[in-house]
Amino acid sequence: MVCGGFSCSKNCLCALNLLYTLVSLLLIGIAAWGIGFGLISSFRVVGVAIAVGIFLFLIALVGLIGAVKHHQVLLFFYMIILLVVFIIQFSVSCACLTLNKDQQSQLLEVGWNNTNSAKQDIERNLNCCGFRNVNKDETCPATCSETSHCSPCAPIIEEYSGMVLRFVGGIGLFFSFTEILGVWLTYRYRNQKDPRANPSAFL
Repeated sequence: MVCGGFSCSKNCLCALNLLYTLVSLLLIGIAAWGIGFGLISSFRVVGVAIAVGIFLFLIALVGLIGAVKHHQVLLFFYMIILLVVFIIQFSVSCACLTLNKDQQSQLLEVGWNNTNSAKQDIERNLNCCGFRNVNKDETCPATCSETSHCSPCAPIIEEYSGMVLRFVGGIGLFFSFTEILGVWLTYRYRNQKDPRANPSAFL
């Protein structure tokens, strides 16, 4: 069977959805590991990571069942959802790769001011207090607060923010292309005949 045939399309689609399943389980596992070891205390952050993992797992499950059974309705909805996810992920990935230093700094400050538990995690793990300035009237979980020789967190975060954004943008861009590949494979697979079925039926 050539690679453009029914079996090859089916196997490629199954392999792609198994990859998505592994990524989703890895995402859920990392979130659970982070909160289990006390690295992340923000249930909002963990909740978002787990929700994204479950959403990706469900999409992969729909795609896998649709590919195995050659189910037209499941494959159609899988293709539409994957296309929407591709558009969103591609846009976010491009935004991550094009942010300049000033925009990164503004986003970091907005995120810092809108969260409390994640702020405490950062202060504890990076051993710093405050964002731009150290406020001695506020409690700080960092060990440096015991000696009153703490530095603000902004310079430390900004040092790695560009690298992290490039990494996240690159990974997102890579997976967005696998998603458009999945859309193309699904579209082609839906319009192929199953050689094991009735030759007169177009499934």
